[in-house]
Amino acid sequence: MQIVKDSVALIEYTLTNDEGEVIDSSVGGAPLGYLHGAQNIIPGLERELEGKRAGDALKVRVEPADGYGDYNAALVSQVPKTQFEGADSLEEGMSFHAQTPDGHMHVVRIAGFDGDNVIIDGNHPLAGVALTFEVKVMEVRAASEEELAHGHVHGEGGHHH
Repeated sequence: MQIVKDSVALIEYTLTNDEGEVIDSSVGGAPLGYLHGAQNIIPGLERELEGKRAGDALKVRVEPADGYGDYNAALVSQVPKTQFEGADSLEEGMSFHAQTPDGHMHVVRIAGFDGDNVIIDGNHPLAGVALTFEVKVMEVRAASEEELAHGHVHGEGGHHH
């Protein structure tokens, strides 16, 4: 079976940056399961997996626009430390949920400190980074009705609930 819209693919992958540093890998662990066409993985990788079959292997370079987006300096700001009441200690790299002016929740990361202010960054940590995936397709199957209704894979490599 080929990877097509509404199919489930289980993949083994290693993700590296342009310096060859491993950012993430499923090798040696459970494969990643995703529902093709449901935006479960970044667009550039999903597009390259279209039509592949179990046993296929590929190396894919994904530019930021087709990955986690370009880095947006407008998503970096400073807020007073007092905005983090209830947090015992603040450290660079910590993530928090913040409410945007329009009421949506957004994950922000502490990028640093400036006196009594905390520099927060709303960009994904991999925004602006070109990504290289080495992928092996382990399995392809039809999605269940429940997986289609929920928009993600259940069971091995997917969501359990």
